[in-house]
Amino acid sequence: MSETVQSIVKDFIIENFRFGDTSFEIGGAESLIENDVIDSTGVLELVAFLEERFDITLVDADIVPANLDTLDRIAAFVERKMHGDRAAA
Repeated sequence: MSETVQSIVKDFIIENFRFGDTSFEIGGAESLIENDVIDSTGVLELVAFLEERFDITLVDADIVPANLDTLDRIAAFVERKMHGDRAAA
């Protein structure tokens, strides 16, 4: 994969939740929820995007701030899910 998971997710967030406005810098460790970048509906959109783009499946227990609240956490979570899926195959 030429782009990193984090950059792909960041591009998705900028396009879909910031409407292409790149003037608001999203740091890797900044809370997307506390900084009003995404709301609860946005989290569901993000989950759908992650499942489709990275060919992973999230269960309800995965949809928590510990996995999805920052770009750093999202990237690490997706990498774990992708690695786990490959190991099981």
